[in-house]
Amino acid sequence: MNDYETRRLDKIKANQALLAGLDIKPVIPKATQKADSKPRPAERRKVLDRPVPSRTSARIAAVPVKPSYNDEPSIKPISLPRSAPRKTKASKTDLASGHAGETEPLVPVQDVESIKAGWTAWKPIGKPPTRDPSTRVLHFPDFPDFTPNKSPAEMLREGCFGGSYYRPLRSAKLGILVQDDWRELPTKWTEGLDVARYLISPTYDADVNKYKVPCGQSIEEWEAAGWISHSHDVRGWFQWYTRFYLGRRCDDDERQVGRWRKCVGPRGRWRGMLLKRYRAAGVRDVFDDGAEEDALEAGAFGWAVGGWVKGETKVLKV
Repeated sequence: MNDYETRRLDKIKANQALLAGLDIKPVIPKATQKADSKPRPAERRKVLDRPVPSRTSARIAAVPVKPSYNDEPSIKPISLPRSAPRKTKASKTDLASGHAGETEPLVPVQDVESIKAGWTAWKPIGKPPTRDPSTRVLHFPDFPDFTPNKSPAEMLREGCFGGSYYRPLRSAKLGILVQDDWRELPTKWTEGLDVARYLISPTYDADVNKYKVPCGQSIEEWEAAGWISHSHDVRGWFQWYTRFYLGRRCDDDERQVGRWRKCVGPRGRWRGMLLKRYRAAGVRDVFDDGAEEDALEAGAFGWAVGGWVKGETKVLKV
């Protein structure tokens, strides 16, 4: 053994003796740890209950909410039978002879008298409509998107509602019998008109209808569905239209105009349905079949209320 190796071994012995004197435990290498020892599980991070951040847009929040006219007045629907049977050539049922509705109990509401007083306690504030001589469309200055093509007087003379619109009405919501309210109409609207046949007929007479067809629902069905705003117009849309035409303005106007627009306006569902029938029948040009044969019908179809539909496609109005 050479001198270098001898000195190295002497140093190792000296270091071991020094460690023994200091009582220092030797470090065990990781490779020498027991193979079956389990690793220490990692500590889970604590999750703090913090609100979830949300983004907001001042631009979107500033946009006004669009009004919806799909929702009718919040009036509880009531189950009622049809109390105005349609009178056709095959059936001549008379309301006066009795119907299921006669046995239905009336359900009065509070303050009926004040509601009734409100039907006539109004002053005209709206300007009379003007009429386009070429299209026959009516224009109301304060409601430019309401453009019917028939006035209330024209609708009555052409037999709307089979002559039964102003018949005595039993309102189950108000608990009263509504009658004779047709007398509020201007005299010139009913002059020379057979009131018994065109206004207060107890039945829907298809022969009175200009197109000789029954259509639409009864006022009782409208009331049962909750579509009637009793504090404004107990008979529904057409009664609203007569008063609106005469200049009354009320907080139900926007809803009623919106209903007309969604039904027979430029994008109304009935207008779209009729145009599809035209296309299917090969019809491209549609003209009014009234007094002025060359006047193109525009705005609404048939009557302003959209309740008059003829069975023959060739004369349906756009």
